Amino acid sequence: MNDKIFTSEHFSILKHLIRWTLIIIPIAIAIGSTVALFLWLLNVVIHFRFHNPFILYLLPLAGVLIHFIYKWIGKSSEKGNNLIIDEIHTPGCGVPKRMAPIVLITTIITHLFGGSAGREGTAVQIGGSIAQMFGKWFKLNEKDTAIILIAGVAAGFGAVFGTPLTGAIFAMEVLTIGRIQYDALLPCLIASIVADVTVAAWGVHHTAYHIDAFAAVPHWFSAYLPFDFILLFKIIIASVAFGLASYLFAILVHSMKAFFVKRVSLPWLIPVLGGLIIIGLTTLIGKPDYLSLGIDPEHAGAVTIPSAFHAGGADSWSWLWKTIYTTVTLATGFKGGEVTPLFYIGATLGNTLSVLMDAPVSLFAALGFIAVFAGATNTPLACTFMGVELFGGQYALFFAVACFTAYFFSGHSGIYSAQRIAVPKVSGTRFSDSATLSEAGNRRQSYVQKKAAKYGFGGKGKK
Repeated sequence: MNDKIFTSEHFSILKHLIRWTLIIIPIAIAIGSTVALFLWLLNVVIHFRFHNPFILYLLPLAGVLIHFIYKWIGKSSEKGNNLIIDEIHTPGCGVPKRMAPIVLITTIITHLFGGSAGREGTAVQIGGSIAQMFGKWFKLNEKDTAIILIAGVAAGFGAVFGTPLTGAIFAMEVLTIGRIQYDALLPCLIASIVADVTVAAWGVHHTAYHIDAFAAVPHWFSAYLPFDFILLFKIIIASVAFGLASYLFAILVHSMKAFFVKRVSLPWLIPVLGGLIIIGLTTLIGKPDYLSLGIDPEHAGAVTIPSAFHAGGADSWSWLWKTIYTTVTLATGFKGGEVTPLFYIGATLGNTLSVLMDAPVSLFAALGFIAVFAGATNTPLACTFMGVELFGGQYALFFAVACFTAYFFSGHSGIYSAQRIAVPKVSGTRFSDSATLSEAGNRRQSYVQKKAAKYGFGGKGKK
């Protein structure tokens, strides 16, 4: 038996920790500073549009500009988050340095003119692009480069939402369904914390959310079972709806993109059509509530994410309108992210379900906030932690139930088609042996086409 308290293994661990800390800190500071600039610019352009609502009518031209920016100088950057995921799994040409400034500029353009998009995609791409650049400067090998790319994702995500723990777990969980990339644990945690602190140091603040206290509804067996199983049952039912909303969002955004590419021969015309659809929908509805992020109210009584945490703070179909707005925006070539719109969809859907199920409004808004995101990104662990970081740990059990239920009911779908499938959600299903979500999507489309042809829709089948 070795009687030494500290062995050579401990010194190797110490050396490993110091090395990665020294590598990650400058990367995270650079990412955090860039994300802070991005958030500041985003706030400026959104409020500029609030004071100049006519600018929405220039959205089609903004889409054309974004299209040609990527055509002329964007190149492989067009693949966005999927490029980073692919590069982590299978190193190739790398993540281009131009990705960070291009996605920042084009996302700002999207929000300036009213496109319904988020910000997580931009932050993640900023993180991946800057991390790749530092990796080349540090002359890291392929394995270490993959790790700092994951850390870059963690830094970007943690910084843009002010959730450093969630950012670290999200980066390790989002790459592969059913598996967590534990070899990147320390770099992700350091990167996410440092990037978040950097954003705060620049004076950029995040929106605060709160779950109002509520009294448990007494029931006939409450004297024997103090835990509110009736509320838990309601949460499970609502979480099924959250998972289906995630599925709907993912399927719509991929299907719409494929539809426009197939049907419109001129690529620059696709964002024009997308912009016109957004303008038409806004005119039809008569209010701008579903444009841009949906956090700050453009007018008194506007439906926003914060308003959804209060009774009467959302319309019955706000979640569906936001789904349509965002899928049209992203499918037609505008840039940004999906996560903040998913927060909006989940919070407003939770608000609606709370009324139908006689449940606490702010609790269900919070559950929808994280659960729809969990289903769309297949990251139930990260989203459970996000609930704790944003809303406190009092309802952690409910957060976990909501996120894991939504995760299962979103099926083998998701907003990141490059996600690998290591452990299928349910073995033996039609898509369980797919390698990626993209492959699962192709199988799903083929299956639907066969069924349609069989029953005489769109093919030579039985009639």
